[in-house]
Amino acid sequence: MPPLSPTAVVTALRAAGCVFAEDEAELLLATARTPEELSEMVDRRVAGLPLEHVLGWADFHGLRIALEPGVFVPRRRTGFLVDQALAQAPDASVVIDLCCGSGAVGAALAAALGPVELHAADIDPAAVRCARRNIAPYGGHVHAGDLFEALPGDLRGRVGLLAANVPYVPTGEVGLLPAEAREHEPLVALDGGLDGLDVLRRVVTSASDWLAPGGCLLVETSERQSPTAVEAFSRAGLSTRLAVSEELYANVVIGVRT
Repeated sequence: MPPLSPTAVVTALRAAGCVFAEDEAELLLATARTPEELSEMVDRRVAGLPLEHVLGWADFHGLRIALEPGVFVPRRRTGFLVDQALAQAPDASVVIDLCCGSGAVGAALAAALGPVELHAADIDPAAVRCARRNIAPYGGHVHAGDLFEALPGDLRGRVGLLAANVPYVPTGEVGLLPAEAREHEPLVALDGGLDGLDVLRRVVTSASDWLAPGGCLLVETSERQSPTAVEAFSRAGLSTRLAVSEELYANVVIGVRT
């Protein structure tokens, strides 16, 4: 079988509805090691698999994050959460990435902060396996389990930076997500309950037990949900503010243990 030409790759992707067909084709052509692999990658993308799952990696905050099928793809907007965390706690030495998925947030924080004690946790086995690959270069530890239950108890009261990219899509709106997300990413990483804030509330309720004095919790949410999320942070006794990036459509609630 003759190798696919760049034009043929673009044509196939465009016919499948890929809006950025030229850019995607360039990435596929650069990643494939053989003509057969390129053909397989194009077929998988045309079939609807997320580009990052096809490539085996995602570009996040300047890092190449390893991904595998079935793992939540880190969004570009979540880089805003990383930036806010670094601005809020530039000297943090104990960092937790909760609901870590691929471990992208933890890896980005560790890469920027330098040597830290890094822990990440997720309830999904595929995510835990993937996160271990991405966290390992920073000497981090990845734990399997439900939120704080997964973490070593000796972290209580010591955490300087707690990032939690919780699921926040309301249950009734999961079906409205793009097919790439709803068909190829785990429901547990998307569905945040009736109003989308169930997991956020659980994190906020327990966060102060784990944060050091002056420690910071950051959670991504939507513009619509942000007033309710801010209220939950404040009710938990955290000094709270909302950071917004209109360019990235990103909303991050920041709470500090006083």
